[in-house]
Amino acid sequence: MASTHSNLSMATNSSEDLMSNSSSCDSISPSLHQNKLIPTIYSVIFVLGFVGNILVVFVLCQKSNRKTVANTYIVNLALSDLLFLISLPFWAIYYSFDYNWMFGGLMCKLCGCLLSLNVYASIYFITCMSVDRYRAIVYPLQSQCSRNLCRARVVSGVIWTIAGLMTIPTMAFRDTYHLKELGVTACVLIYPPTQPYWFPGLALTKNILAFLVPFTVIASCYCRIAKHLLGGQPSLDKSSSNLDRVMKMVVAVVLAFFVCWFPFHVLTFLDVLSTLGVMHSCWVRQTIITLMPFTLCLGFSNSAINPFLYCFVGNHFREQLWRLYEEKAPRLSQKRDSISTRLSSFSRKLSDLKDTGPLETLDQHSRGP
Repeated sequence: MASTHSNLSMATNSSEDLMSNSSSCDSISPSLHQNKLIPTIYSVIFVLGFVGNILVVFVLCQKSNRKTVANTYIVNLALSDLLFLISLPFWAIYYSFDYNWMFGGLMCKLCGCLLSLNVYASIYFITCMSVDRYRAIVYPLQSQCSRNLCRARVVSGVIWTIAGLMTIPTMAFRDTYHLKELGVTACVLIYPPTQPYWFPGLALTKNILAFLVPFTVIASCYCRIAKHLLGGQPSLDKSSSNLDRVMKMVVAVVLAFFVCWFPFHVLTFLDVLSTLGVMHSCWVRQTIITLMPFTLCLGFSNSAINPFLYCFVGNHFREQLWRLYEEKAPRLSQKRDSISTRLSSFSRKLSDLKDTGPLETLDQHSRGP
């Protein structure tokens, strides 16, 4: 039988490994509460993330809003998160029905690709934002020439292309597979049985390209920013609220990225070691099977945290949102008043018609003009 990977992540346990380990490890089984708890968490992430990212796109894409390099990356990050969040309700239903996929093979591939696309695209856009912020703060004069909107759009296009290419294995290998032992049709990754190193290779690639390299770049950028701001620059006041706000943002960015994705990538790496037989033991399998869904929740929550972290925390975005509200509120109020007036007029006409009564109306018609 082909190696079948049946968790939501792009690469987790194969059904063959799970069945063989279950015979030797009596305690290995997913939590009985996953089919209720995980869908609930996914629903919260979906609502918060969808509303937050829609607001980000709506505000930053207004004609009155100034187009900047940072805003270009933020909008693309929000679009990446929105594309993934569209697939999240399907994964929630998948969990609630105990890994039974009811939406067909095409939706299985599509949802898997959206997940993979977001894993790479969102992290790369965060990395670009970090590099842009580093160059703007540490090298403000030199970066003025190279930090332009056209280049940011080209970089964004390259990121989307790279993230799209990274979804090719998911498109090729993810499909529905009926598990007779569990009585469900799972949305899984089915690798060729003659090539057992597909899963370890892709998992390690994800560890390196979707976490280790971006985190190294992000951490390096913000460490240099912190060193620059605290290095006694004559134009900066260390006690100013602006410096304090920037430093808090620096810490928040690095911690959010690390906390959301580090547990998932650690478990993915342990899964690789287990698959290769380096750490083939019951407690490793139990840890992976039990914690993988919750580490995915942490990773997915980054899509809901991003708009608050990069936009709502900033005073500039809040000002833009409030200005937009002040512009739209009077128009909405006028439309609401107009609709209310029309309804009132219609209600009065209807009331007059009722007061006239059918007999009186008939008598008026019989009299003629």
